[in-house]
Amino acid sequence: MSNQPSAYMPPAYMPPSREPPSREPRWIKPALIAFTLLFLSVFVFIPLATIFKEALSGGIKTYIQAMSDPDVFASIRLTLFTALLCVPVNTFFGVLTAWAVTKFDFRFKHTLITLIEIPFAISPVVAGLLFIFLFGSFGWFGSYLIEHNIKIVFAVPGIVIATAFVTFPFVARELIPLMRELGRDDEEAAMTLGARGLRIFFNITLPNIKWGLLYGVILTNARAVGEFGAVAVVSGSIRGLTTTMPLYIDILYGEYMFAAAFAVASLLTILALVTLFVKTIIERVLAEQRKRALV
Repeated sequence: MSNQPSAYMPPAYMPPSREPPSREPRWIKPALIAFTLLFLSVFVFIPLATIFKEALSGGIKTYIQAMSDPDVFASIRLTLFTALLCVPVNTFFGVLTAWAVTKFDFRFKHTLITLIEIPFAISPVVAGLLFIFLFGSFGWFGSYLIEHNIKIVFAVPGIVIATAFVTFPFVARELIPLMRELGRDDEEAAMTLGARGLRIFFNITLPNIKWGLLYGVILTNARAVGEFGAVAVVSGSIRGLTTTMPLYIDILYGEYMFAAAFAVASLLTILALVTLFVKTIIERVLAEQRKRALV
C-alpha cells in the first residue's frame, strides 16, 4: 500500500452555527400591508366612492336628467367615435411595427424603437400644440387648409389625430417583447414548408400573440377614451361639437354644475373599471402564455 497522501482531501469540518438565521421583525409585513391599504384608500378607494356619491347626491331622477342632456350624448358619441377610429389604426400600426422589429434585422432598428416612445416622453399638451403649429391658421399647412376649406384643429379631425398620436405606442410596446420571447422558429419552419406572407401571419403569428394584442388594444382604448391634455388644446372645447367626455366634465365643473359633472364622471369611471377588469383577466392569460413559451 502506498504511503503517499491521497489527492482527495475531505472538506474541513465546520461546526453548525448556533446563531439563528436573520429575519426581519414581525411587524414589517403587517406594517407594509397597512401602509399599502392606507395609500390605496386615500388615492383610489375614497376618490372612487366620492365620484359615485356625488353623482347620486341629488337622487336617481337628477342623475337621469343630467345624463339625458343632449350635450352629454354628444360628448359620449364623439368619445366613442374617436376611439373607434384610433384603436384600429393604432392596432394595425402596432402589429406592423412589432413584426418589423422582431422578425427582421435592419439599420436604425433601435432608433425606430426609441421613436415609438415619443408620445410617452412628450407632454400631451405639447403634442396638442404641435398639431396647432402644423394645422392651425398660422401653422405650416394653415394657408393651404384655409384655401381649400379644410378644418382640422378646433374640429373632429384634430381630436382624432391628437388622440391617435398619444395612443399609438401601446400595441407596439406590448407586442415587441412578447414576439421577442416567442422568437422566429415557428415562422422560419413555416417558410421552409412553403408558407408565405399573410398565411404565416394569420395561421402562426396571430394565434401566438392574440392575448398580447388584445391587451394592447384595451390599453389603447382606455387612453383614447380618457385623453384630456392633447384633445383640450386642439378641440377648442366647442360645446356639443368638439367636447369629448373628459372635456365636457371639465366644462360642467367649471360652470359649478357639480351633479352633472359627477354624473358624466361616473360613466367614465364605469368604463375604466370594466377596462381594468378585462385587463386583469388578460394579464393572467398572458402570464400563463409566457410561462409556456419559456418551458
